[in-house]
Amino acid sequence: MSSTQISPPDGTGNDAPARYDFAQAEPRWQRLWEERGCFQVPDVPAPGTPKAYVLEMFPYPSGKIHMGHVRNYTLGDVIARHKRATGHAVMHPMGWDAFGLPAENAARDRGVHPATWTYSNIANMRAELKSMGLSLDWTREFATCDPEYYGQQQALFLDFWRAGLVERKESWVNWDPVDNTVLANEQVIDGRGWRSGAVVEKKSLSQWFFRITKFAPELLEALDGLERWPERVRTMQRNWIGRSEGARVRFALTEPVEGTDEVEVFTTRPDTLFGMSFLAVAAEHPLAAAAAARDPKAAEFVAECRAMGTSEASIEQAEKRGFDTGFRVKHPFIEGASFPVWIANFVLMEYGTGSLFGCPAHDQRDLDFARKYGLPVVPVVLPAGTEAATFTVGDTAFTEDGTLINSGFLDGLDVAAGKRAVIDALEAKGVGRGVVNWRLRDWGVSRQRYWGCPIPAIHCEACGVVPVPADQLPVRLPEDVDFSRPGNPLDHHPSWKHVSCPQCGKAARRETDTCDTFVDSSWYFARFTAPKSDAPIRREAADSWMPVDQYIGGIEHAILHLLYSRFFTRALHSMGQLSTPEPFAGLFTQGMVTHASYRAADGRWLYPEEVVVAADGSATSRDTGEAVTVGRGEKMSKSKNNTVDPRAIIGRYGADTARWFILADNPPDRDMEWSEAGVAGAHRFVQRLWRLVHNALDGLPGPELAPGEGGRALRQATHRAIAAVTEAWSNFTFNVGVARLYEFTNAIEAAKDADGAARREALEVLAQLISPAMPHLAEELWSMLRPNSDRLVAELPWPEADPALLVADTVKIAVQVLGKLRGTVEVAADADEATVLAAAEAEENVVRAIAGKPIRKRIYVPGRIVNFVV
Repeated sequence: MSSTQISPPDGTGNDAPARYDFAQAEPRWQRLWEERGCFQVPDVPAPGTPKAYVLEMFPYPSGKIHMGHVRNYTLGDVIARHKRATGHAVMHPMGWDAFGLPAENAARDRGVHPATWTYSNIANMRAELKSMGLSLDWTREFATCDPEYYGQQQALFLDFWRAGLVERKESWVNWDPVDNTVLANEQVIDGRGWRSGAVVEKKSLSQWFFRITKFAPELLEALDGLERWPERVRTMQRNWIGRSEGARVRFALTEPVEGTDEVEVFTTRPDTLFGMSFLAVAAEHPLAAAAAARDPKAAEFVAECRAMGTSEASIEQAEKRGFDTGFRVKHPFIEGASFPVWIANFVLMEYGTGSLFGCPAHDQRDLDFARKYGLPVVPVVLPAGTEAATFTVGDTAFTEDGTLINSGFLDGLDVAAGKRAVIDALEAKGVGRGVVNWRLRDWGVSRQRYWGCPIPAIHCEACGVVPVPADQLPVRLPEDVDFSRPGNPLDHHPSWKHVSCPQCGKAARRETDTCDTFVDSSWYFARFTAPKSDAPIRREAADSWMPVDQYIGGIEHAILHLLYSRFFTRALHSMGQLSTPEPFAGLFTQGMVTHASYRAADGRWLYPEEVVVAADGSATSRDTGEAVTVGRGEKMSKSKNNTVDPRAIIGRYGADTARWFILADNPPDRDMEWSEAGVAGAHRFVQRLWRLVHNALDGLPGPELAPGEGGRALRQATHRAIAAVTEAWSNFTFNVGVARLYEFTNAIEAAKDADGAARREALEVLAQLISPAMPHLAEELWSMLRPNSDRLVAELPWPEADPALLVADTVKIAVQVLGKLRGTVEVAADADEATVLAAAEAEENVVRAIAGKPIRKRIYVPGRIVNFVV
């Protein structure tokens, strides 16, 4: 630690300006923090020092920070600063999730190289984040588009390949015909690409996959141990992984089709087999292909299905449609019975076997399909208290437990017993077996675009697909690319893809697919622990810092990013590269920042700065004076212009004001409404604190003087504030911490006659308590109070509450007469019952309420309440 004396701001004391000049102060303290390396930590912390790894989800470099960034990084900074003050070695890094389609689209639209666009945006956003005063270790900064980063990612890809966790296979994918790339199911919205808006098609491609399904049981089981994760997120992941017990049933075709004589189906309800009325297959199923080859109408229906996309949401919302192939299957237990095979648009090839048997009476989707096409509906599960002879199913399927009926040897069993019995019978006949199925699919990581991490593989006609040798990493993206042609620029680059096979030396070609950008963000937290290491992960550093103690980000990442990160960490753990199997010990999902929307009479959306809002909530256009329609508060978005520029807020009010308002408004897990009045109020409080210290300076004794008894009440308020704010900063109840600091400020202002040393203690503690939230102001106040100090607030230990001062000297007792509150009395905390009752009976309002009537009963709840019955 430097011993350099910290100079107070110019003009402190009697000559100080009347207001706190944040525009001059905030950059000054930011420079000093950086010069002194306040937030830097070594790759391996000192032995015996407790560690705290605090990380917010790193941003995509769009070019500007938004208020969501301000909230996210402020929350993390409060945790990081408080942990550092409480003696922890704090890892709090920053980087950039920098690959992806926006940069490639910018290259096409603006005629600028993706790297130029990306690094320019990073420079802008870095400056904006630094202006927030975040306690980040910028020496660890990297962007995922840095060759030094994605080269190490390529090395990990090869490690996964050797470990059997990488596979290349044909797969049906969602294809965006405008962006010319594969989309994950979650990137298909209402059948259209999430960025281009183009109607998505299904297409069969050779794809690279990570075998995430190998870890499905572990990923599911370990969720129970993530006690510091929101239950909502854990539930979402459980549902996504989707463990289900059921059976695989082989249905024999009445006649062979293309050499196949059976169809295998997975079902979670084998107990309903006797209620079967049809078998349905996905449009990509071999039977569908066989039908399409024979019948042009079947081929036309298959083409329609492939234009739907494969997201479950779009399939559920779409009308259930089908095509009868003319093929039929035999029932495994009903002698002589056969059922039609349909192609159905609601069957996913990726789930189970790409086929299902329909039992309409007990599955709503099957029932809707059966009613549409006039297929039989046979109830086989009877609700309790219902007669089998009269039970029918109308427009709503019965999906609850009950007793099996119309089911041969299963009749009379409950659902659970029926499942066991039918699986036993299937296995005895050799036509099925009990299995566990998983909703989770292997992760397809191939993307047909330029701006991503090149997949380190080479295609050779003689040797097949071979890995790029480790000494040839990184496989760098070429800089001279042409975006004027549609498709992947790597495919039509004149030279980049042409290489020699590393095994036989013959002419070969590079893999032109690049990695899904979710790969980039699935291990960056481990790289932060040693970002300059020659290996992807330096084991000693990763073992010292991992897992991340507090991860912070939006609920929208609850499934894919978090699940992929958990998979990566488990894979690295299984290969001996990490000691921890889980990446994030604690997870916090913050709410959104919302703002009212404003619409002019001509339908245009107006920015908040274009509107004048009256006290009654009505609004008019600042330019025209015309009335403006005020919409409800909703997520800030460019589409409705209801955004607020953080740069403008920081420029007008200062970073500490923005941070304080972000923390003060709501519990951090809830949405918060941004308001100009709220920000102005936060700024007034900043100025109030500065004046409180400035005006007190001349009357304060030196810091060496111990407080006397004349300051006991203020000292009690001080130490209660320490205890309350410490708890708030530790437990994500930041709005409570803000409220306690308002109360503490009031207590200091009210204690004008308190002992001078007690007032100094209170003001110094105030500077420290606000420092996680308003770090610049905290430094300013501290430099005023301790002008000769050689330490910054960022370097000070956290104040500790004196337990003796937390004990109340007096307590307030509510006094009731006949159960109605009439007054309060303040008595010594250790006063006996007789003393309390005497004081209560003498209280003026109580005397008037009793009005000389005899008191028949006196009830006393110690420390809380007295009630007189008259």
